[in-house]
Amino acid sequence: MAKADFYETLGVAREADEKALKSAYRKLAMQFHPDRNPDNAEAEAKFKEVNEAYETLKAPQKRAAYDRFGHAAFENGGMGGGGGGFGAAGGFSDIFEDIFGEMMGGGRARRGGRERGADLRYNMEITLEEAYEGKTAQIHVPSSMTCEVCNGSGSKPGSDPVTCSTCGGAGRVRAASGFFSIERTCPTCNGRGQTIEDPCTNCHGQGRVTQERSLSVNIPAGIEDGTRIRLAGEGEAGFRGSPSGDLYIFISVKPHEFFQRDGADLYCKVPISMTKAALGGHFEVATMDGAYTRVKVPDGTQSGRQFRLKGKGMPVLRQAAMGDLYIQIVVETPQNLSKRQRELLEEFDEISAHENSPQSTGFFSRMKEFFGGGD
Repeated sequence: MAKADFYETLGVAREADEKALKSAYRKLAMQFHPDRNPDNAEAEAKFKEVNEAYETLKAPQKRAAYDRFGHAAFENGGMGGGGGGFGAAGGFSDIFEDIFGEMMGGGRARRGGRERGADLRYNMEITLEEAYEGKTAQIHVPSSMTCEVCNGSGSKPGSDPVTCSTCGGAGRVRAASGFFSIERTCPTCNGRGQTIEDPCTNCHGQGRVTQERSLSVNIPAGIEDGTRIRLAGEGEAGFRGSPSGDLYIFISVKPHEFFQRDGADLYCKVPISMTKAALGGHFEVATMDGAYTRVKVPDGTQSGRQFRLKGKGMPVLRQAAMGDLYIQIVVETPQNLSKRQRELLEEFDEISAHENSPQSTGFFSRMKEFFGGGD
């Protein structure tokens, strides 16, 4: 039997660059690796074909010879094509990286390839109070679900899909011509290896139907704006029993009227009168736990001063720790003065000394000194 064309084996075009070759190789090698297909002679043979093709095409000289003479370039003591087995260490270090990345959540094999159901996105907006306390939300998601009548098979109850007569269940057909062997997706079953002779009347042979589902989503306390929650297998159902996709919940937190958030810390700007800032006093401020906390204002407090309320911020996600609440003072200048109020302020200004306003006095003095101003 003639050998398959190396480009067809890797599923790339003849003009594919090194990056495309490597990407195709890694994907196929992971798919047919013996560790993933124990006691599967067909997968082992395919694995060897993939390695031989990649070992040949990744080397510029070997590739040039193959492009000119095909498999004949490596027969009868030729250049020595890439054999079977495990291939180069460099290629497999990439494969192992992908495999371990999947185990650690960095990647995920997609059984069934394009048959897998699509991933879905759901945007959820919550309040800062809900982010503080956490909540369980009910959402309604319109998506494709496995047909309950045929259990996703696509066949009418009492009947089953049959093996495709064109490809014999392989999902692909191969045609050999001289040195070349061309393999392509079976046109009869579209690569599924089975055909439906008596389709289900509920899903029309698709194995899935579209309807709205109700799902319960747990929103943990301390969740931040932009967080993504993944619900595995809650996306669209796969075609004819193939794996479902995932549902991703994207969280956005509404702006709060009084608090601004930075991680687990909260900030609140509190305006106080000029007299309270000058004479001192106190006020009470609400916190996210529903209580009120008294804040003491020392005399001579300037605008912009911060007071820290420890542990009065947001919960740290999935931890027992709490952030802090920072009170930022904004000193309010009096407005709409009565005649008497104006007289009192003018009198106060006349008897004021430099010590009453050290910042402004010092600022203008330094500016004059720096720029060489007049008296």
